[in-house]
Amino acid sequence: MFNVGIITISDKGARGQRPDKSSEVIRDILASVDSRILKYDIIPDDREVIASRLSEWADDAHLDVILTTGGTGLGARDVTPEATLSVVDKVVPGLAEAMRGKTFAITPMAILSRATAGIRGKCLIINLPGSPQAVRECLEVILPTLSHAVAIIKGEVTEHPPQ
Repeated sequence: MFNVGIITISDKGARGQRPDKSSEVIRDILASVDSRILKYDIIPDDREVIASRLSEWADDAHLDVILTTGGTGLGARDVTPEATLSVVDKVVPGLAEAMRGKTFAITPMAILSRATAGIRGKCLIINLPGSPQAVRECLEVILPTLSHAVAIIKGEVTEHPPQ
């Protein structure tokens, strides 16, 4: 069992001008694994707000994983990766590389994602794209690794499972 926080990063969503369909996709997919969603919020595309929320949740909310959705593109207000990198202790590039690599086969636009992943303390932080379909595609790529990643970060497992 791992504890999850979901942060949707969207100016329009934070103002109540757009429904948050991406977090619904995350919830649906996580229902298939041994996880529990403890925190959820919608915040604007603001680097300081994002960094503050990530730090607060990673440090104080007893979360094992924080999944963000939104703010990973090329737009001027897309600052989620920068905010994430400003608060993590270690970068976990393989997660973002796997998401981009696998979803590139679906759409070449996937390589425009700047999503990143990293660890702050004992919490794994992963950026997902903002569109519900892209969230589904990316989360399905990394989902098989999450329980093992959490166990390693918590110090519960020191070996990789046999192949």
